[in-house]
Amino acid sequence: MAAIYWLIGFVVLLGIEAATMALTTIWFAGGALVAFVLALFGVNTQVQLAIFVIVSFILLFFTRPFALRYVNRYTVKTNTDSLIGKYARVTAEINNLESKGAAILNGQEWTARAQDDDSIYPVGVMVEVKEIKGVKLIVSRKQED
Repeated sequence: MAAIYWLIGFVVLLGIEAATMALTTIWFAGGALVAFVLALFGVNTQVQLAIFVIVSFILLFFTRPFALRYVNRYTVKTNTDSLIGKYARVTAEINNLESKGAAILNGQEWTARAQDDDSIYPVGVMVEVKEIKGVKLIVSRKQED
């Protein structure tokens, strides 16, 4: 009966990996496959579980860096964290109550919203980027030195 559970686990983990293509569950599918084979040979359930964990982590630690390097090499990496703390110039009045606002940052125009809902920033004001939510800059007035 344990062999059936391992086989179901293997199929479910492969299904999740196929759906997400995120290289997150494939390593555990390998461990489930080895545990399935052990179950077919009648190995103790505790040993199956231990081998599942060991094989899964061996696959994770030794093959994941290789797989990430070659499988996802065309993924465009964004680094929005580097924009936090930078200054942008308001190009359209930022008013959260009216759901409007835009600012230029590094030559690109972004939708912008104020960090505080009651703040309104007119065109031309310099604002500091506090965070990024989706494709919107969350900003506050630039602190004067």
